[in-house]
Amino acid sequence: MAENNIRIDSLVPAEMAQKAEDVGVKKASLDFWTMFALAILAGAFISLGAVFATTVGTGGGDLPFGVNKLLMGLVFTVGLIMVIVGGAELFTGNNLIVMAFMSGKVSLGKLLRNWAIVYFGNLVGSVLTAYFMFLTKQYTFAKGALGLTILNIGESKTALEFVPALALGVMCNALVCMAVWLTFSARTTTDKILAIIPPISAFVAAGMEHSVANMYFIPIALFVKYFGDPSFFEAIGKTAADFPHLTVNNFFIANLLPVTIGNIIGGVVLVGVVYWFIYLRKKN
Repeated sequence: MAENNIRIDSLVPAEMAQKAEDVGVKKASLDFWTMFALAILAGAFISLGAVFATTVGTGGGDLPFGVNKLLMGLVFTVGLIMVIVGGAELFTGNNLIVMAFMSGKVSLGKLLRNWAIVYFGNLVGSVLTAYFMFLTKQYTFAKGALGLTILNIGESKTALEFVPALALGVMCNALVCMAVWLTFSARTTTDKILAIIPPISAFVAAGMEHSVANMYFIPIALFVKYFGDPSFFEAIGKTAADFPHLTVNNFFIANLLPVTIGNIIGGVVLVGVVYWFIYLRKKN
């Protein structure tokens, strides 16, 4: 009787690298509309993780700082879980396509095409989700405390200086891409979920900056600041002027620009190129 060669153990790192390369080739080869639609979904999924985190973080001041941030990080992981298990195209995770590029299996044009389409699709999905969440008036929940949390998050992110924002972006996507990398070892859905939770919880709890998450966090804060009900501002004892850094210009220039550059450095250099060098480069 022939032996059953089916394996149920997790893939080892060398096999994970080959899988990452194969996945990169497939992602880079998607047609425009499929890629764009999947990118919109990813923006929405990450945004829903941000909605969950904002809700859980509201009123968290009564807890120790680290505990509150840990809880926010744990619930935020639902976003990447939906991306990976449900299937979607996320710009930060797609930085790992660089592994297929380094092996010569994906051209520079295809790599940049994927990043551009997916980035824009993520932005569309995130902003649309922010708009729909604004229409729900969830920001008025808990006597306006949830909306105040939204505004404080948006203000703090748009008040960052360039270098700290960039550095926080580097560290963030190193962890995000490590989460994606770890899922390449998985044989089951449970494996994937368990691989995602620790790195994603870590980056949120540590206050790092994720470009796609910020495509939700800042727009929802902008919607609340500029279009929120007067009764909401009366309830929280604040005015729009109390959030001076929270502007459309600061969203793109002060936050999204440095954070995106940092995310690329963290994902491409600290994870993708490193693992390509270790496992996929040609060794003489």
